[in-house]
Amino acid sequence: MALVPTLKTWLLVVPALALLGVVGYRAGGHVRPADAGNAVDEAPVTQVAAAPVQAQQLARQLLSIERGTTIASGLPLDIRADIEGDTDLYAYAQRLQLQAGNGNAEAAWMVSRVYDYCATYAMDPGGYQLDNALLTGMGMTASPTMVQARERVARRCGGFVSSDGLGRQLILAQRVQAAKAGNLAAEASLFAEGQPLQDSPTYRRGLVERVMDSRDPEAYMALSTGMGQRASGDRALDGLVAGDQFSELAWRLAACELGMACGPDSVLMNNFCANGGICSQDGGQDFATFVYDAAVSRQGAGKMKTLVEKLIKQRNGR
Repeated sequence: MALVPTLKTWLLVVPALALLGVVGYRAGGHVRPADAGNAVDEAPVTQVAAAPVQAQQLARQLLSIERGTTIASGLPLDIRADIEGDTDLYAYAQRLQLQAGNGNAEAAWMVSRVYDYCATYAMDPGGYQLDNALLTGMGMTASPTMVQARERVARRCGGFVSSDGLGRQLILAQRVQAAKAGNLAAEASLFAEGQPLQDSPTYRRGLVERVMDSRDPEAYMALSTGMGQRASGDRALDGLVAGDQFSELAWRLAACELGMACGPDSVLMNNFCANGGICSQDGGQDFATFVYDAAVSRQGAGKMKTLVEKLIKQRNGR
């Protein structure tokens, strides 16, 4: 999910970051995903082998019942939920990868979201922390807010290192995997990134209509950047909410209306500030309040609300 363009009262610290040429690295033993998976898998096997036959049979019965209400590898029913809060995202990504490897499209999509969120930190964890210290010392008005957001990213992404290769190519590859497995949000994100699974006018319009029909907030948010300025002049999208900055924001706001986590402490707001340098001057603002306060004029608020209503209204009464 790409960041929205800079808007009038949003605080930008990206130019300052670009001047920080500090390079650092973190050495030390990290258990890689494959090793961690083996460590987790071995212990239960040993315990079961030593248990009486009756206990093994009972365990199998309980497992077959539990599979109807949970997902293996410690994931919650709602795989998306753990990306919010204070989850250890390195461990979360490991669990997701186990499911993604078994063809779980939703898990593959969420892996890509973790990689996207943690990529800036993972490229150089040591340098990231040094940048935080330098930003703090610069005494800029925006520095404390951005440093706080960046420190939260560092806490949550602490298990990743530069050798994990969390860059654009890995993220795109993960989203292609998820999209081909049937995840609509991943398919929408590829379109927004200019890498659609297909590039015909029929496909582009059909994808947007499928997203609207799905009422999936993640798919709305993933599609949003592709429906802004990038969609200008695309005749396949005539009559849809597309083609300008208002359209992009409308898709994002619609995602929030449909249930996307958009509060002050959400990944969305944290990502804007920490990784994009776009920070609200009021730490208590959710995304919608932020947009109407900073990006939309009083005269344009009515237009924006009309666009959002159009997006969340099911097509043809369905």
